[in-house]
Amino acid sequence: MSWALPLPVAIPLIAAALLVVGGEVLPRRVYDAIGIAAAAAATAFALLILQASERHDVLHWFGGWHPHNGIALGISFTVDPLGAGMAALACGLDLLALVYSWTFMRWQSQAFDVLMLTFGGAMAGFALTGDIFNMFVWFELMGVSAYALAGFMVEELGPLQGAINFAVTNTVGAYLILMGIALLYARTDALNLAQIGRTLERRPADRLVIVAFVLIVTGLMVKAAIVPFHFWLADAHAASPAPVCMLLSGAMVELGIFFIARVYWTVFAGPLGVHEAGVRDVLVGLGVTTALVGAAMCFLQRHLKRLLAYSTISHAGVMLAGVALLDPHSLAGVADLVLAHGLLKGGLFLICGIILVELRHIDELEVHGAGRRLPVTGVLWLVGTVGLIGIPPLGVFLAHQLLDEGGRAHGFGWLAAVGAVASGVCAGAMLRAGARIFLGWGAHEDHLLTPEPDEDAPERDVSLRLMATVAGVAIVLGLVVPLVPGLEARTQLAAERFADTSAYRAVVLHGAAHGDRAAHLSFSVLSVDTASALYGLAALAIAAATAAFGLWHRRLPGGLRRAGARTLWPPATVVRDAHSGIVGDYLLWLSAGALAVAALWALTL
Repeated sequence: MSWALPLPVAIPLIAAALLVVGGEVLPRRVYDAIGIAAAAAATAFALLILQASERHDVLHWFGGWHPHNGIALGISFTVDPLGAGMAALACGLDLLALVYSWTFMRWQSQAFDVLMLTFGGAMAGFALTGDIFNMFVWFELMGVSAYALAGFMVEELGPLQGAINFAVTNTVGAYLILMGIALLYARTDALNLAQIGRTLERRPADRLVIVAFVLIVTGLMVKAAIVPFHFWLADAHAASPAPVCMLLSGAMVELGIFFIARVYWTVFAGPLGVHEAGVRDVLVGLGVTTALVGAAMCFLQRHLKRLLAYSTISHAGVMLAGVALLDPHSLAGVADLVLAHGLLKGGLFLICGIILVELRHIDELEVHGAGRRLPVTGVLWLVGTVGLIGIPPLGVFLAHQLLDEGGRAHGFGWLAAVGAVASGVCAGAMLRAGARIFLGWGAHEDHLLTPEPDEDAPERDVSLRLMATVAGVAIVLGLVVPLVPGLEARTQLAAERFADTSAYRAVVLHGAAHGDRAAHLSFSVLSVDTASALYGLAALAIAAATAAFGLWHRRLPGGLRRAGARTLWPPATVVRDAHSGIVGDYLLWLSAGALAVAALWALTL
């Protein structure tokens, strides 16, 4: 199966090149069909690689440059189930986005398909590579494609500003990562992840290694939209077409979290092992802050894509807190959360595209009650929202259950309550928006919500049936993730292999073989933990209360409203004002955040 590893990357990149060459002569339908076929082939090969990696890690050394006496000279794709699963998710979302765009984006330049294929190929390359510099290269190729896609409608001011904010902040993050990689190379003379980790493990972590760790993880937190490095995300989503938002929220942010986990376990787990508590405490703190700030900002939005973007930030915080627990059980929960969240959130962004086409606005107050004539779209919005709450046994529930168990094992049992509050508030904001748009509930005006520039609506000549079908497929798949027989056991085994750095190095540097433990796994159904089920129901209650407050807060007694305003409005105003949309402000927050993270780890490591 080694021969197949480059294909999920090579096929979309080659197809993109062919489309550039043939763009002027190929009919538009042939042009689109080539893009979709390439994305489908990449997805199929990624799934085959995932199936093969369940039994043992799969390697491909480019040019036949295999390690000699444990020294890696060449560049490899090194695939375990979590890496293969991430590649399959990225390729699958790219395929769904291109099918959705068949009519939704056909009036736009043909460069759209080229950029989407490049984006998909880069995401797959990032997930599969075993070389830290190649990870950086794939991440930057992904970023360049995403910057161009965010600013695709460059004739409008909003997309131009969003793309610039996105590009500038992420480029600063990239420089931090690159400086960290340079320090690691200076110390180890290696770029292969396994070889760097083996070299660093032989000595305690010194200042150079700690600085490299801080630079790389901080740069990755910019990519993963972790507070206070998150400001670019909402601007990028507001500026991007709906299919692009699907990739940004469904895969790109998650790849930043994946990189943090990969680089910690393969490179830094050995030298920083004695400082594990310090690493955990700082990352858990950042994850919790991100989850709560993202949820609060989500509630304050009336622009639907911004609302979903802040929900993504909140979920990224939960993912980071799960990785921060630094154990395979929690990592399995993060993997399940990435899968369910990517599909559900991707589907919800596609619903935003349908709303924009049919109702001509993306602002929940502007389209108050206008969605009554779109019952299917309304049902899909409700189903996608319910899937993100964490109620048993649907959507993100399995992920939350594993994260809850991991938190209790490390004395962080309160993380389950934080997750319930964050999920509940985000889902409540989505339920509020859905109730206003599709049922006409609540007031037509709401001073609590932040006014944002609306988005120009695309042409009406689209296939709504095709767009709704693609959105529905993504949402239904995300909803039934916990019900897949054997998924829980397989993600836990995959996470154990991901965290087994000794076995990883033996496979990469010496060609050792893993035992085939996957062959003994059963296809058992989900076993529901009572405590996690109660947290899921609590999140549902919080979501219902949040939605009701958002719709009818004017009906509260005057004294209660005034007391609430005195207590909550000042901090809400501070948080909202910080999201100014000015790139200089974002860079100031980024710099302050990087210094704060460095100071925290300087005190604890």
